[in-house]
Amino acid sequence: MRRIRYSVAMSLDGYIAGPNGEHDWIRMDPDIDFNAMFSQYDTLLIGRGTYEPMVEAGRVGMSGMKAYVISTTLRQDDHPQVTIVNESVNERVAALREEAGKDIWLFGGGILFQSLLDAGLVDDVEVAIIPIILGGGIRLVPSALNHTKL
Repeated sequence: MRRIRYSVAMSLDGYIAGPNGEHDWIRMDPDIDFNAMFSQYDTLLIGRGTYEPMVEAGRVGMSGMKAYVISTTLRQDDHPQVTIVNESVNERVAALREEAGKDIWLFGGGILFQSLLDAGLVDDVEVAIIPIILGGGIRLVPSALNHTKL
């Protein structure tokens, strides 16, 4: 079974994005082999709140990875380069885990992370701590969760 891994950058005070969703505080570390990291995945799970800024920036997905966007408002016809999942999300994600392939990257999306964690569908949480204090924004964990082992 493929693992769903939430790999995300976080500020020292627990935020994954600034108050307006900004992520310009995240700097690429030249000591990290990003090609090796990306090679572990062949599928992206993206929440709408992360996906829409990606579209605005002209970065719809990552090369060689199938992208699934979880959204109740986006229409598949408007986004042919990705697969929009808007119903039976937990069942669809569980089915993705059963397919052959590499691990699945839960890419951004604190709300999606919480939803999938509540459903028992997140296997690993990998947090890169960026040495900055934002003082506000989007938290790694938006609200209190139940005791959860990963």
